[in-house]
Amino acid sequence: MVVVMSPGARPEEVDAVVERVQAAGGSAFISRGVHRTIVGLVGDVVAFQGLNLRAMPGVGEVVRVSKPYKLVSRENHPDASTVTVGAHGDVHIGPDSFVLIAGPCAVETAEQTFEAAQMAKDAGATMLRGGAYKPRTSPYAFQGLGLAGLKILAEARERTGLPVVTEVVHPADVPQVAEYADMLQIGTRNMQNFPLLQAVGAVRKPVMLKRGLSATYEEWLMAAEYIAQRGNLDIVLCERGIRTFETATRNTLDVSAVPMVHALSHLPVVVDPSHSAGKRELVVPLARAAIAVGADAVMVDVHADPTAALCDGPQALYGDALAELAAACRDFPPLLGRSVAGISG
Repeated sequence: MVVVMSPGARPEEVDAVVERVQAAGGSAFISRGVHRTIVGLVGDVVAFQGLNLRAMPGVGEVVRVSKPYKLVSRENHPDASTVTVGAHGDVHIGPDSFVLIAGPCAVETAEQTFEAAQMAKDAGATMLRGGAYKPRTSPYAFQGLGLAGLKILAEARERTGLPVVTEVVHPADVPQVAEYADMLQIGTRNMQNFPLLQAVGAVRKPVMLKRGLSATYEEWLMAAEYIAQRGNLDIVLCERGIRTFETATRNTLDVSAVPMVHALSHLPVVVDPSHSAGKRELVVPLARAAIAVGADAVMVDVHADPTAALCDGPQALYGDALAELAAACRDFPPLLGRSVAGISG
């Protein structure tokens, strides 16, 4: 069961709901989004129904949700959400617009990152991606620059004006990464790292949650629920390909995930065709497919010299391929009624 507070509900009205629920032996978790506050209830539903919560000041409605992912489900929130990113609310990821997110897979040097950031901006990206921490399959692969990488990304933001999304891999690092980034990314290998999910849920920064390699939609949404339950409803889901029997591509892009998860959840859905394909020549076609099925954003890797990249060079876009992506992101979304920011002819 969830209590949806009215727009403009005062903090003391939210606290009164929590106190009444706790007095009845239940637990209450407050989740604050951009436009409204939701109180998730855990405990005896029958007892909650006798509390007359609907009549309390500041309460908009009380909803009994059958889905296990109560806060992120469409049952609780019928309208699609928009997540705002950036210190000044520069980027809106949601149903009415389309966003291109681009940048280097890994921050290698300041010069490489600044060049990739400018390439991303010139292609029409309104957000910059880049990895300062890189959880790699091999312990011998490049693991990222850590704090030095975060500082480089912050400088790239100053130079380009693009808000930054970067991955955090350890709960203890969340405050530091949140200090430098505009959006925190949970990578596929950490989708069910529950302490990490709870840690990012406790900070006031948007979160991008990538789907696990073999995760079902419900498992993915339950991971998002961990973030929401700790108070953060500014969550964007990212489909980045799943593991199947096919070996011709790095992963298999599940385009069905976009409309299916939009039907199950109010959260925006981003597609990462770079990590799905693992091959440069497949990125643009998959990006077109993502736009066609209703993705709210596409996130791609770019690099000025992919042959020298320390991470995922074969999938990084540059030159004509990047221009082709920019054209697709400019021309396709308006056909579906979406506005496009940052991309011109």
